[in-house]
Amino acid sequence: MIKGKTIVLGVTGGIAAYKAAMLCSKLTQKGASVHVIMTDSARQFITELTLQSLTRNPVYTDTFDERNASVISHIDLADSADLVLVAPATANTIGKMALGLADDMLTTTLLATTAPIMVAPAMNVHMYTHPAVMENMQTLVERGVMMIEPGEGQLACGYVGKGRLEEPETIVQVVERFFEQQQGIDLKQKPLEGRKVVVTAGGTVERIDPVRYITNDSSGKMGFAIASAARQLGADVHLIAAHTTAPLPVGIVPERVQSADEMHQAVKKQWDDSDIVIMAAAVADFRPKEAAAHKMKKHGDTLVLELVKTVDILETMGQNKQHQYLIGFAAETEQLEENARGKLARKNCDLLVANDVTMEGAGFGTDTNAVQIYDRDGLVEQLTLMSKQEIARRLLLIAAERLRSE
Repeated sequence: MIKGKTIVLGVTGGIAAYKAAMLCSKLTQKGASVHVIMTDSARQFITELTLQSLTRNPVYTDTFDERNASVISHIDLADSADLVLVAPATANTIGKMALGLADDMLTTTLLATTAPIMVAPAMNVHMYTHPAVMENMQTLVERGVMMIEPGEGQLACGYVGKGRLEEPETIVQVVERFFEQQQGIDLKQKPLEGRKVVVTAGGTVERIDPVRYITNDSSGKMGFAIASAARQLGADVHLIAAHTTAPLPVGIVPERVQSADEMHQAVKKQWDDSDIVIMAAAVADFRPKEAAAHKMKKHGDTLVLELVKTVDILETMGQNKQHQYLIGFAAETEQLEENARGKLARKNCDLLVANDVTMEGAGFGTDTNAVQIYDRDGLVEQLTLMSKQEIARRLLLIAAERLRSE
């Protein structure tokens, strides 16, 4: 999907700039034509010669360094790009992008391009969570800029936390997925434009003590696929994510929660002005009655935990449904139709998506799925094994058509 694409790579001034070399190498190996723009600060961490050697293209650093009299460099780069990727993106560059400043080659090009823009932040954990930085990133997302969430771990400053540039291999996968989705979807078709779609994803975490918890095998892939497809179909998407292992959907910053109760509260806040609510998360049915304040020590050969029911978010939302179109999920191991239709009725859903998690290629953590979609009259559509992205798109088109006909 990357072969033949022109990618303008913006490299800004952080220690993670060294990873730009690997990113250039991998994108070039995939067949992309990579054109690098470096900020002055980035040149303190990695040389122009390194990136020029890896991309086999000139590296740009100065807005006024015009090398070809027949074109204006930043306009030529902006026009030729299939994608502009800023990696790493510092808090400073993100702030300038949000404000529309153009005081160097990179920010000037970013203002001039009409190509999709993807940003991979990298900074100190406290900088990343600073309200100003979070607000700037949210501003960019609302304008359609795609964010690649940073990873967690040991940072160069010595802190441990979120802020580490996502690994080049993962960034390349995100870029590939973007071009794949762009190719597979008619971007002019926006049946969800003007609609607010709330999606839950991942597995909730119920604490036993500060280091142990109850959860499940959900990776978040299905929920992320739905959120991504909803955005591509024109919706205003609010993604609520619990514990996940899948890469985040491009361009969507999730609201992170842990427990079933936290997810319930997050859904309630978005409920009143939502048009479609899709509960794709795997919510724990039980939680420890009491969570220990400190790590529990081993005593004897057994441990007895008293569990109590968690809030049934889907059922609660179904009881309070007004104009909202509510879609639930059911992961089953037997009697798929009977269990699915029973759940749909109990929870007062409009649609229920059921899948047999024992089926090869259709369980937790897979890139594919096979589902049956039910309404109150029975089977709406059976989707055989296919990508979760395609299942997500088909589900949303069904919901959009039904909302349109109401």
